[in-house]
Amino acid sequence: MAKLNSFSAKKREETIEQLKANKFDLLIIGGGITGAGIALDAASRGMSVALVEMQDFAAGTSSRSTKLVHGGLRYLEHLELGIVREVGHEREIVHTNAAHIVIPEKMVLPIIENGSLGQFTTSIALYVYDYLAGVKKDEQRQMLTREETIAKIPLVDSPILKAGALYYEYKTDDSRLTVEVLKKAAEYGAVILNYSEVSSFIYKKSKFKVKGVNITDKKDGQTYKISAKNIVNATGPWVDKLRAANHSLEGKRIHHTKGIHIVINKKRFNLNHAIYFDTGDQRMVFAIPRQDIVYIGTTDTDYYDDLINPTITNKDVQYVLDAVNKIAPTAKLEMKDVKSAWAGLRPLIHEEGKAPSELSRKDEIFKSQSGLISIAGGKLTGYRIMAKDIVKIVAKRLHYKEDRDFIKCQTRNMRLSGGEFPFYPTQMKLTEYADSKYDEAKQTGINSGEFKKLFYRYGMNIDTVTNLAYDYYNETKNVESAWLRAQIDYCINNEMTTSLTDFFIRRTGMIFFYIDDIYKQIDEAALFMSEKFNWTEAQKQQSINELNKELKHATEFSK
Repeated sequence: MAKLNSFSAKKREETIEQLKANKFDLLIIGGGITGAGIALDAASRGMSVALVEMQDFAAGTSSRSTKLVHGGLRYLEHLELGIVREVGHEREIVHTNAAHIVIPEKMVLPIIENGSLGQFTTSIALYVYDYLAGVKKDEQRQMLTREETIAKIPLVDSPILKAGALYYEYKTDDSRLTVEVLKKAAEYGAVILNYSEVSSFIYKKSKFKVKGVNITDKKDGQTYKISAKNIVNATGPWVDKLRAANHSLEGKRIHHTKGIHIVINKKRFNLNHAIYFDTGDQRMVFAIPRQDIVYIGTTDTDYYDDLINPTITNKDVQYVLDAVNKIAPTAKLEMKDVKSAWAGLRPLIHEEGKAPSELSRKDEIFKSQSGLISIAGGKLTGYRIMAKDIVKIVAKRLHYKEDRDFIKCQTRNMRLSGGEFPFYPTQMKLTEYADSKYDEAKQTGINSGEFKKLFYRYGMNIDTVTNLAYDYYNETKNVESAWLRAQIDYCINNEMTTSLTDFFIRRTGMIFFYIDDIYKQIDEAALFMSEKFNWTEAQKQQSINELNKELKHATEFSK
């Protein structure tokens, strides 16, 4: 199969024809970070790979996390030392391979009276964490007095504050990380398509062995078949639904828990450092500044309702507000201060008698008698290791059945799409490089701050976006319009963007971080996208309606 497969929404029909015409070594169901990682690992080893996703890529858990590639500090509480070591080392690998979207972030951990962590235990825990995770010397933990903690974060002025600690995590945009992995997989020949739902499995007549799937295209309703020698179920919260459809739902089950995050304007909650703080009920919450906003979360509650659109309740939001006000009482945050929120589901492995926050985040692989491989649990940070484990199973099967051998995992030192910088990506070098790219782009009238946001969104691919912006600026003489059109054009032709929700939620994260800008841009974006896809007026309005529904979901909460 030819390399450099298209990842363009304009070539959707060609992609479908490829899916119909080939029998793949591996078909992956699920386009979140786990499925994306498997696709890249397998394709880069020489396997023929297909991936289908029933929604947009990263539309589930992989766009609704705390947006951290972190080292698993909380796992120390449960003595899961192996996970701490593994994900600690992995976060550095992910950072190096996608430095434009995985960025070091100083994190302050306030230590409070009667909290779950004391000064001594925190110091020891962070020391062990640094050792196990192989943390770089300049990012290792630093213990702080109460006064030093308040000096770094004046808002954290609660009378229950005793001391603090400074350590590092890595913030990211989870959905963009997923898309960059998928784009790299497509470069290696993987055939990838969103809005393609598996309606049923296909089995060999002589044996109950899965050999393919029936697909329903959610864009036009057409149905077709995909044939594959191996099939992996990497559908996150939907893993058990596919296991049930495959008649292999036995043994361990998925336990869904919900986490919500709220967004506050930085003018209202002027946090200058990210913090990871104790809620007082044996839980921990993050508050992370990002440009003009601060997002705070997460909750951890059992969830049994709609998997596609997890509900956000007033109770969820109030819990997070109360947690913040306890550690930063002068903030006095209220419900009216919440600009927006998002909810995501964690597909954890059920353990009888354990509360949601006590469940292990470790991944688990299920192999059915039909041949279906399912993977559940795990963390964003460990996506590459999960992929490696799955592809190892597939490679062994292909060796046994076809006497084929494959090279070892290639992804450890593989720069992702947008991350192929011509230097080792330290923050200083990235800043210098972004400045040089701004010198090339500023003639369109874009200001430095706006350009930097885009640089850290697209990385090395910013050159393509900038060239498009020049063309549209020459046409419109409008800075905002030119860069909006350039991004939409790029995302349609290079990131399989099919709708306004794809663009404003998963490709740009604007619904999370710049929701006010969406209201200003929605009409022009709809008109431009309509021209690109030759939509009818009804199709254009449908895309607007879908986005408005998502905006309402992000800003209006149930009782």
